[in-house]
Amino acid sequence: MADEEEAELSEKQKKEIAKWFLLKSPPGEIQFVAKDVKAVLNDDVLYEEAASEAFPLYNKSHLISLEMPGRIGDVIVTSYGQLNETEFIDPRTAQVAVVDHIKQVCTEVRPALDEELPSAYVEEFRCALDAEILKYVDEAYPKGICSVYCGNGKDVEGPGSDFELVVVISAARHSPQNFCNGSWRSIWSIEFKDELQMLELSGKLQVGAHYFEEGNVQLDAKHECKDTTIFQSSEDSAIAIGNIIRQHETEYLSSLEESYSNLPDTTFKDLRRKLPVTRTLFPWQNTLQFSLTRDITKELGIGK
Repeated sequence: MADEEEAELSEKQKKEIAKWFLLKSPPGEIQFVAKDVKAVLNDDVLYEEAASEAFPLYNKSHLISLEMPGRIGDVIVTSYGQLNETEFIDPRTAQVAVVDHIKQVCTEVRPALDEELPSAYVEEFRCALDAEILKYVDEAYPKGICSVYCGNGKDVEGPGSDFELVVVISAARHSPQNFCNGSWRSIWSIEFKDELQMLELSGKLQVGAHYFEEGNVQLDAKHECKDTTIFQSSEDSAIAIGNIIRQHETEYLSSLEESYSNLPDTTFKDLRRKLPVTRTLFPWQNTLQFSLTRDITKELGIGK
């Protein structure tokens, strides 16, 4: 009996597969992936549909930052600052940026409306925290970008009500010419609970990296943490929050460095058989003698 011919994928299936590849792009590489996806699809209409759905999700999940016209600053593409599909507010400058998601550029800016900004009371706390976080990011993350948004309660006029601020930190280092791209993303939600005179912090940290020289190695590490401190004045609260964020992020980075520095002696060894089928132990003490690229080149006769 002859094998049945494989059914042709529907346009919907093709679009979903294209979106999957776009959304799974490593930090800073979606434009390269998009070029290949477009070539494979060979259908401009289908590609535009997939890209128009995938790029906004990718940009927001990766917290990309875009320079606003006039060099007035950078805006972070995040759901916490999103006003509509293409407009994102920058609280520090009180400007609204219009974003082209697929080209990943800011096309224009406009002043934020009063109803798009928090009340003077909330803004006092937001502004103090923004200054503290900006100082920390400048010290800790080269080329890092940060912003503080009002998550809830932006109309609170004074003491007696709860509100929420959200700290977003994004740092990326893209070096495709050196076969390496990476990013740091952290989001901290701070609930100001007036009745309890307590601040509750909840942080989500994520590190992504892609190294692709003579191979393909990716890192996608995530970490969540919580903490509390007392509700104080805007300046004192900002300092306390900044210290907590600094402590947790420093500890997480240190733990990553420690765990990955032990990879050659622990994890990589556990991935192999203790005694391979050749009955010869792998010479871990001299791994430099092995080169996948060199062996393949020799086997295929490349360069002769």
